[in-house]
Amino acid sequence: MLRRRATPPDPATRKPRTTALPMLVAAVAGFSSLFSFQPFAWWPVQVVALAWLFYQIGMDTSARRSLLVGWGFGFGWSVAGMHWLYVAITVYGGMPAPVAAIAIALLAVYMGVFSALGTGAATWLRRRWSLPVPAFLLLVLPVMWGLSEWVRGWMFTGFPWASSGYAHNISPLAGYAPVIGVFGIGALVALCASCLVMLTQRARLQALGMLAAIMAAGYGLTFIDWTRPAGAPITVRLLQGDVPQDQKFDAAHIDRALALYDGMIKAAPADLIATPETAIVLFPQQLPPGYLDGLARFARETGSHLMYGIPLADSPTQYANSVAGISPDGRSYRYDKQHLVPFGEFVPSGFRWFVDMMAIPLGDFTRGAKVQKPFAVKDQMVLPNVCYEDAFGEEIALQLRSSPNPATMLLNVSNLAWYGKSVAIPQHLQISQMRALETGRPMLRSTNNGATAVIDAKGRVTAKLPSHSRGSLSATVQGMQGSTPYIRFGNVLFLLLSGVALGAAWLMGRKYRQTLSQPAQK
Repeated sequence: MLRRRATPPDPATRKPRTTALPMLVAAVAGFSSLFSFQPFAWWPVQVVALAWLFYQIGMDTSARRSLLVGWGFGFGWSVAGMHWLYVAITVYGGMPAPVAAIAIALLAVYMGVFSALGTGAATWLRRRWSLPVPAFLLLVLPVMWGLSEWVRGWMFTGFPWASSGYAHNISPLAGYAPVIGVFGIGALVALCASCLVMLTQRARLQALGMLAAIMAAGYGLTFIDWTRPAGAPITVRLLQGDVPQDQKFDAAHIDRALALYDGMIKAAPADLIATPETAIVLFPQQLPPGYLDGLARFARETGSHLMYGIPLADSPTQYANSVAGISPDGRSYRYDKQHLVPFGEFVPSGFRWFVDMMAIPLGDFTRGAKVQKPFAVKDQMVLPNVCYEDAFGEEIALQLRSSPNPATMLLNVSNLAWYGKSVAIPQHLQISQMRALETGRPMLRSTNNGATAVIDAKGRVTAKLPSHSRGSLSATVQGMQGSTPYIRFGNVLFLLLSGVALGAAWLMGRKYRQTLSQPAQK
């Protein structure tokens, strides 16, 4: 006698469950991600939090419920990772506290949409393709999580801060950075979380084996030298002026800041001396007579190369957040920031009213070119990026692969005094470490109040000044040449692997449907 195999009951036909409590718990789980990033660096917390989310999503095939729970998780994640913006818009922007709190909440509402779309789309594909649990957990959910973070990194200029991969510059997964970048690591973090969820299924040994293999392969990749030394090392001095933010643009204190950086630059020679972002807050034509001439004379007499943050104007209505350079032989250099901060450096269409509520100067800069040349310092080529720009790894990779004479080291100049004594400073250092890992190049950081540091080509901090202090960091740094896979392909490898994973899931779903439809011998 022949009979059809019993089809598992469709969870979508169950009585609808409330989503209010799961969304609240999801927000708390998302908020716990704060502890996976610096300064805490408990990266396993993130894997466990994602495992909880995936377990909730995996136990229900309702796309609506998955979307809402995913949104709650993303909302909590965003509040935890970006709450420091509150300091800038209240203390220094002058916005009323209740309005600022609403603004931060609305940002988190928006950021949560990306994780919601990731979990909701994953569940929709599960229903559409009739996926078995392993295919859903090990292929679709990790890929959709990684893709949601990738989209968040570029849509509406992008805001990739607190992307999950940044927590893993010190975990075994760091070895994947030169190959698939921070978003690829994010997908692998999600895959590790799915392996934890699979421990609740029958395939426990297979899940443990996969988890161990992912970690072991990542650790093994850390021993590959994707780049090699270029030329002779150079000496660097990275300056940290610790100018209070409420004084930085105050006319009564500008002369004092100019004298401070003039003295710090001329305190000692070095092959490269770098200041923070807008250390010089005035346009060149507004500076005291002879100020820049004095810096050029110091460079010439000591053989030092100078790179200093300064706004540069091309017309009364066009000005850039720039890094200017002076060589001992009199050559000048200019880099203009090209990835601007919404509301801080440009005004999104329709939001002029919001910017007008804040007292932030120089709020509408002109963008620089996507590819700009590096600055020659003896045997090395130094490519600057300004503050938030180092959060966009693919843009830095584009500059390196598009230049006829690629940079051998990177320089980030920043001013995070806007955000007080918050987690923004250690989080930003972590972002710079990821860029060093992806590119196989050292990253120098000269900041107003932290974290001024030297990061080697393996993403390790080799020297660092205490934050919220004034000082000069001296070091000898070896530049690196050559291309990592991430420099060559950017996020393309991650996207290709994501496509392969989704294709494999579709095939598994098709085979699963065929198995269910076949008659079985009693």
